Amino acid sequence: MSPMRRLENIVLTVLTLMAALVWIFPLYWGFLTSIRSEENAAGSVSILPDEFQLKAYLDAIFNTKLMLWYVNSIGTATIVTVLVILISMLCAYALSQIRFPGRRLLYGLVLGSFMVPGQTLVVTQFILMKDLNLINTWAGIILPQLIAPIVIIVYKQFFDGVPKEMREAVVLDGGGEYTILFKVFLPLNWGITTAMSIVTFIGVWNAFFWPFLVVTSEDMMTVPVGITQVNDAFGIHYARLMAVAMLAAMPVILAYVIFQRRVTDAIMISSGVKG
Repeated sequence: MSPMRRLENIVLTVLTLMAALVWIFPLYWGFLTSIRSEENAAGSVSILPDEFQLKAYLDAIFNTKLMLWYVNSIGTATIVTVLVILISMLCAYALSQIRFPGRRLLYGLVLGSFMVPGQTLVVTQFILMKDLNLINTWAGIILPQLIAPIVIIVYKQFFDGVPKEMREAVVLDGGGEYTILFKVFLPLNWGITTAMSIVTFIGVWNAFFWPFLVVTSEDMMTVPVGITQVNDAFGIHYARLMAVAMLAAMPVILAYVIFQRRVTDAIMISSGVKG
């Protein structure tokens, strides 16, 4: 390796480490704040642990509705993920493998919806949910989050790449569309399905804006929305607020650590589609 190439690698490594430190420092500072007493949480400027208390975490668990918000988030994220994967897979299979009038027009609409920022639909979606009396309902939270054109596009690209001979062989054996999709195509794309499921679940878990708009009852709030109520209900208690934030972020952090490769694969797939 030439000296210039070695220097470039060193510079890139240093820059990467610096970027990682900048990214992780707020998490580190939030954790330090959460293990301090309320008296020292706001005043201490030490970047090293100077005390270790779990009072803020106990308060967050037993004196807030965090556990209920956990259940709401898990239920919402699970339902949305399952429905998004199922609907997207069926739609992509139809667009890729079944010839029907308007197929290209439908795919064009999917591509067009992919290009429309989700924020532009919020007002229309809120009015629709209000007219359907779905405010403060699980359906009101879930239905608008089922719009996931990127998943449809990823699945269609995969289905387009499956050799036609496999489909023809199943048809000759008397298999229908159900057999082709769920017994032939699906086992071939478990990697894509797993990656898309993980990313979808994390995205729904972290969703704040829409659940914040459509839910006003504390008992139906998800974790990101419920965090805002901790501050409103109990005043500014920095240690407890950071403890709630750490507990709220824990499932996402664990999911990323456990499924890091799948998450990376999904990001690469999505980036390839966008590119």
